[in-house]
Amino acid sequence: MCFNLATVITALPFFVAAAPQHPKQGGAAIPLFKRSSLANADKNANFGALTSQAVATTAKILRGFDNFERNTGLSHSSAVKGARKRASGRLSLHAFANPAGPRLWYGSITVGTPPQIYTVMFDTGSRHASLICVDCDTTCDGHARYDPALSSTSDHVGVPFIVYFGGGESAFGLQYTDNVTIVGLTATDQTLGAAVHYSQGLQASQFDADGIVGMAFQSISGYNQSPFFQTLVSQDQTDEPVFAFSFKDPELYIGGTNPEKYTGDFTYAQVIYCGYWKVSIDNVVGNGENVLSNVVGIVDTGGDLIHGLPEQVAAFYEAIGGTVLPADHHFYTFPCNAVPSVSFTFGGTSFPISADTFNIGPSAEDASLCLGAIIANDFLSHWIVGTVFLSNVYTVFDLANQRVGFAALA
Repeated sequence: MCFNLATVITALPFFVAAAPQHPKQGGAAIPLFKRSSLANADKNANFGALTSQAVATTAKILRGFDNFERNTGLSHSSAVKGARKRASGRLSLHAFANPAGPRLWYGSITVGTPPQIYTVMFDTGSRHASLICVDCDTTCDGHARYDPALSSTSDHVGVPFIVYFGGGESAFGLQYTDNVTIVGLTATDQTLGAAVHYSQGLQASQFDADGIVGMAFQSISGYNQSPFFQTLVSQDQTDEPVFAFSFKDPELYIGGTNPEKYTGDFTYAQVIYCGYWKVSIDNVVGNGENVLSNVVGIVDTGGDLIHGLPEQVAAFYEAIGGTVLPADHHFYTFPCNAVPSVSFTFGGTSFPISADTFNIGPSAEDASLCLGAIIANDFLSHWIVGTVFLSNVYTVFDLANQRVGFAALA
């Protein structure tokens, strides 16, 4: 059992206070699956889903800054003073059905001894592992539940946790340690959360995965314990201290790279400040013009959209002939018959974003105008680079050298 809801609620106040080259190949691949699209069935942009995901991603990143300050005693370089308060006020104005975002990439893991199977979202923009406890209330119906009593390797840590997904949605419960395995690679005594309550927006009809495996750094962990991949590396479970994502025939590759998925050399960008996988983007290019230079962004597999600073996003769309959406100044449109060419430059190498991924779809108000996948974000001092970009490249996350590499898709 995972203790009841009342026990966790009683404990929560105490917790709340509180140059190009080839890497070596090796490791194992996990197939990934996609939940849904950012467009409606009629191909028009799903504005509610877009806004929902933007809110959720912002809340996730800001919560990581809070954890970084609590864990290290330092303020993260990208944290904006007062941002959390402003973001909370903004989030409370919206009651979105799916705060976790409309599109998730998820795969399977096993936990415990004997192993229990779960689907989880693998998220480089998050920092912890959490599942649903067997004692969770009806908000968790439809999800596979973790039962620590059935695992001989489970141990109750006795510390509560709470995870915020955005839009006021959350999951909370208690921390455990147990064995967590992905394609034969096992992290023993891995800290994970077992939720006894999910907010309504995280129910199975709206959030397919049973939980999440965060793949950012320990310094932003709400547990302040080693994240899953860092545990694998420290226990010498991987051939190399890297993992890689492909969203073409999607897979997560643990402990190396899959040469069948990419071509040519990797171009690396150094992580600027440990916590998130935050790197420098040399140029943001629109229709062949270097519109922006030396912007900083978090590489985030847990969200689709690309977020940028409002003044920079406005300059980008002005350069490509886009216009702000009157209903919401965070979103921009462009003529559907003139989809701009867009690319990001890392280490002197340009990586284009395909028209299909940049163009979310026609606006419901004017079918001649399409929504762009780069949006303005008032609450952050850096960019967020989601799968709109990452689906166009093969991406490797190098833990030992603290860098992110990009290569062309095969």
